[in-house]
This record gives sequence, structure tokens and C-alpha cells, in this order.
Amino acid sequence: MVFSGFPFLLWFLPFFLATYYFAPKKWKNLTVLFFSLVFYGYGCLEHPLYFVLIVALVLVNYLFGLAIGRGKGKNAFLIFGLLCDFGTLFVFKYLDFTLSVVNRVTGASLPLTNWVLPIGISFFTFQIVSYLIDVYRGTAPAEKNPIDLGTYIIAFPQLIAGPIVKYDEIRLQLHDRTATKESIIEGAEKFIIGLGLKVLLANRLGGLWTETAKIGYASVSVPMAWLGILGYSLQLYFDFFGYSLMAIGLGKLMGFDFPENFREPYMARSMTDFWRRWHMTLGSWFREYVYIPLGGNRKGKARTYLNLFIVWMLTDIWHGAGANFILWGLFLATVILLEKAFFGKFLERHAVIGHLYMLLLIPISWLIFALDSLRDLGDYLLRLVGQGGEFVYAGDWVKNLRFFWPFLAAGILLSTPLGRKLYEKCRGKWIMIPALLAITAGAIYCLYRGLNDPFMYFRF
Repeated sequence: MVFSGFPFLLWFLPFFLATYYFAPKKWKNLTVLFFSLVFYGYGCLEHPLYFVLIVALVLVNYLFGLAIGRGKGKNAFLIFGLLCDFGTLFVFKYLDFTLSVVNRVTGASLPLTNWVLPIGISFFTFQIVSYLIDVYRGTAPAEKNPIDLGTYIIAFPQLIAGPIVKYDEIRLQLHDRTATKESIIEGAEKFIIGLGLKVLLANRLGGLWTETAKIGYASVSVPMAWLGILGYSLQLYFDFFGYSLMAIGLGKLMGFDFPENFREPYMARSMTDFWRRWHMTLGSWFREYVYIPLGGNRKGKARTYLNLFIVWMLTDIWHGAGANFILWGLFLATVILLEKAFFGKFLERHAVIGHLYMLLLIPISWLIFALDSLRDLGDYLLRLVGQGGEFVYAGDWVKNLRFFWPFLAAGILLSTPLGRKLYEKCRGKWIMIPALLAITAGAIYCLYRGLNDPFMYFRF
């Protein structure tokens, strides 16, 4: 079940909200937990054991949390908990990749599991680990009510693609929150806008990347190659940004304040700045639970660079197991370390140069991220500079630009502060009502026509 699908929009969400608002306050979390289990169970119909897995992880970590909270032997219980959670993540996400590497290096024939990745496992694993570490540090007490802990871990708005909510950020809201008229209105606005960004913009931009692949990465013209990665860059942003807005909006409808996940990342002046603005909750998680415990920037330049390198390699591993993700992580780590050591401050001071620099690097970084075949990546990089094989026909980019230009133009404009400023200016005014109705009608029409794609970050 996805937010941009009829089962969720026409059945699940209305029934949930009706039940939630009529439920007594003491039953709110139970209502959220029950519907979250239904939501996740619907997605696990073909793999019912994954439903058992997530329930088991909640119960096991509930017990680990209680044991850590008692203090005696908390070091051992934290280690056992982390091994359980990260071990589960490793088995489902990285075991086959590890076995395939071993087979290639040693010539062995170890059988692969070929397990399907449980939906959202990277996201809810990080939330579980956040809880255990916060209890261990004493920044939050152990949760004695398994229903409240289950609500934190598997609340359906951010269960399968974030934002990643740290336990200490939301602990008080789990026990005392109110959905006010203002929060409900704001939640509905954010949800509808996010739906529009996903269905009306990201999905349409995805067609440009699909057309690029159809022509062939080694056969596109130079303008088409650049047009293709521009389309992919915008698609990825509005797909994930749209989902995050929908999740934050759903939280508002229930009285939760989920953290912001994007802050106009394509307006960044450096790669360091970009990753302060993109998937902010993931960056915050790594900073809080990895970078700072490693020493952060407190132990000299060499140690700072090492800590940053570790964080970025873990970031690429978090996104997936594959040669392209490793290469992507190395690319980002190298660029960020060079900025830190040499020219980052220069880029921050000179906005025009910084923006031009990022206009080149952002699409290149996403190209590495997108293509899991190193051969395809090499072919595409060559086409960007006019090298490699012969292109199919010189007018490929003209044909596609003629169709996709409205979506590209909208994506570029909405990547700037213009979209946020327009929303802030219109909030609370009558113009918001017809605008939201138009977005909803357009999204429903596209869904009815079958013009929808899964959220791209679901595979992580």
C-alpha cells in the first residue's frame, strides 16, 4: 500500500482518520499501531513472514530497552540489541552481495538467498537503534508500554521511507499530543502538496529517464544525456520530497511533529551544504550516533577527515549493496573531504561559483547512484562529453524536450525558494482551497489513468 494509491486514499486513510479522531485519548496510540500493522501487513501479503519479522523486532527491542534501562549489564544488552537489529538488516540487505563478492574473489559457489528486501527495513532499523542508544545514554527512559514503543517504531506515515525520527525527538509526543484545528489544516495541506509533487511532477519526470534508457546509454546524443540526468535528478528529489511532505502531513493530522527532511537542496553551494539539506534526518542520525561518538571534529584534522570518510561510506552502504553505491559513496566522500580541506569556504562565499559547481556535480552524483551497471555508467559518462559510440539520431533531445519541458520547468522553479515562498504567502487565504482541490483532482485523474510509479526510496 502506497500513499499515492487508491487503496490508501479512498479506503485506508478515511477509515483510519475517522477511527483515530473518535478514539479516546488513551487509545490513540493503539489505534495508530493497529492501523500501522494493517498498513504493513497489506504490503507483506506475498511475504507474510516479514510481518512476523517486524512484530518480533518490536517485541525483542522492547525487552532490550527494559533491560538497558535497569542499568545492570546495560553494555551487554546494548551490544546484543545492536547485533540483533543490524544483523537482521545485514542478512536481508547485504548477505547476498557479500556472498557474491566471496564467490568472485575465491571462485567458490556459495548459494545466494535471493530474499526480497523487507519494505522499509533500513528506516525502521535506524529508528529502533535510536531508541536503544537513547535509553543507554539516559537521554530517554525505557518505554514500559509496548504499544507506545510499537507506535514509535512502525507508525505508518514514516514506516517505509522516513523521515527517520529519533526517539528523543518524539518521546513526549507519544504520550501527550493533540491534533488541533491548525495542525489538521496544515497536515492536509502538506499531504496534498506532497501528493501533487509525487504524482503530477516526479512521475512525469520519470518518463524522461525512461526514454533515455530506451534510446540506450551509449547511444544518446550529448544534449539528451544531460537532459536525461536532469530529469532523473528532479524526479528523485520530488519523489522523495513529496513522500516526506505526505508523511509529515499525516503526522500533523495526528498531532505529531515529524522533523523536516529537505531544505531546498538544489540551492546548495557545495556538496557539504547539499547533504545538510538533503535527507536531513538521515544526516542527523549519522551525526548523532556515528560522527560525534567517533570524535567529530574534536580530535584534529586527520581524525575529522577519517570520521567523515567513515560516515560517508556508511551512508552509501545504508542506501544499498552494490558496486555503484560503493563508488557513489567514494565519490561523495572524496568531494566532501576536498571541500573541507581546500575550497569549501570559497564556494560558500561565492554563491554564483558554488551554484555552477553544484549544477555539474549533483547530476553526476545521481548518475552514479542510479546505474547499477558500471559498464552503463562508463558509457553514459562518455556520452556526456561526446565520446563513446555513435548516437542514434541528433534530434532525440528535441523530441523529448518538446514533451517534457513543462515538467522540467516546473521542477526547476519548485527546486528554488519560490515554491516555499508561494506556499507561505498563500497559507490561510482562500486561494489555497481551489489550488488544493486542483492538485487533488489532477492527482486522482493521473492515478485513474494508471500514471503512477512506486516511491523510489521504498527499495532502501
